[in-house]
Amino acid sequence: MAPPEPADEAVPPRERGAIRISDRVITKIASHAAREALGELRGTRQGPVAHTTARASVSVRPAAGRGTAERGAERASDEGPVLGEARVHVAVELRYPCDIGRQCGAVRRVVTERVHTLAGMDVAHVGVTVERLHAASGPGAGEGGVR
Repeated sequence: MAPPEPADEAVPPRERGAIRISDRVITKIASHAAREALGELRGTRQGPVAHTTARASVSVRPAAGRGTAERGAERASDEGPVLGEARVHVAVELRYPCDIGRQCGAVRRVVTERVHTLAGMDVAHVGVTVERLHAASGPGAGEGGVR
């Protein structure tokens, strides 16, 4: 029986294994982060509708390199290894009138931060589509979109 390896020796990247986070998990993180970003603006005059919806779609590309474990070792940062690169598209519904640019910017920022923090992935692109605007007040406010 061989003696155990000392704890201070680094395990070679090929022997560490690999981590794969599915696109579905990244999609859920991005959707939740988008709703969270819009919820942060809820207290302002230009906040979203009460039933904020945000749906995300994601494509994930492995980080550049030969193997996942090696990529993580090569691109490791203070927060841990970078496991890949995600391109995210988020569709949202907002209350109108509002500062659409500000809300979309908040969604981009929070989605990028959350995906990087929770999944260890860089986010190459976050596209935000406003699918529907809801009237903030007045006739037909509860009926759906603005005409």
